[in-house]
Amino acid sequence: MEKPVEEYALRLGDDALVLSHRLTEWLTRAPDLEEEVALANIALDLLGQARFLLGFAGQSTAQDENLLAFRRGERDYRNALITELPNGDFGHTVIRLLFFSVYQRALYRALAGSADTALAAFAGKALTEVEYHVEYAAGWAVRLGDGTEESHDRAAAAVAQLWPYTAELFSSDELVGALAAEGVAADPAVLHAEWSEQVESVLARATLGVAPTTTWRPGGGRRGLHTEALGYLLAEMQSVHRAHPGAAW
Repeated sequence: MEKPVEEYALRLGDDALVLSHRLTEWLTRAPDLEEEVALANIALDLLGQARFLLGFAGQSTAQDENLLAFRRGERDYRNALITELPNGDFGHTVIRLLFFSVYQRALYRALAGSADTALAAFAGKALTEVEYHVEYAAGWAVRLGDGTEESHDRAAAAVAQLWPYTAELFSSDELVGALAAEGVAADPAVLHAEWSEQVESVLARATLGVAPTTTWRPGGGRRGLHTEALGYLLAEMQSVHRAHPGAAW
């Protein structure tokens, strides 16, 4: 990316694209038809967000959304690690969606006031979608956490496993710091305070206790350092495009 704001958009677009693909993996595997449709709709929302953000990210280099999605290797992806982790059980997917959607809501609320008018307009529109994602994930988190002994234990295990990965969503670096100072990007510290309050409120209602205490903070996704799971995900997601380059309907 030639411009810092485009690199920033690439990170957010990769987050949305990778998690969208993870959610599509629930098609034909969800607990029932209603949840399959709900997860598919959320995946489509995220895919739509990814299309705008990747298109925005490729403006200076004349790379369209398809080239950025399907022709990059895993070291070129800038998504946070939490989005690429395998789905696990339904409770794991719900808790990840809760953590990520509450983050996205705080992010887009902040970006709706961005000095970059294109990002601001996008964020304002995407907020409507994300509000539903939060409502869906929070509702299921409470149902699972305050449900049977088994559903509670599975949801609690997902919280413990995923919590350390949330730190990367709020990490800052020179690029984010400079864009935040210019009023273009969102300040991660402000986002984290809002996120913590809202997520911990849901966990309390779900009888899942307080946030886990751990010093382990996995990261590296923003620098292209990923878990092995991303390589398998991209191999599947990019297979048709790579097998038939330049094909059109």
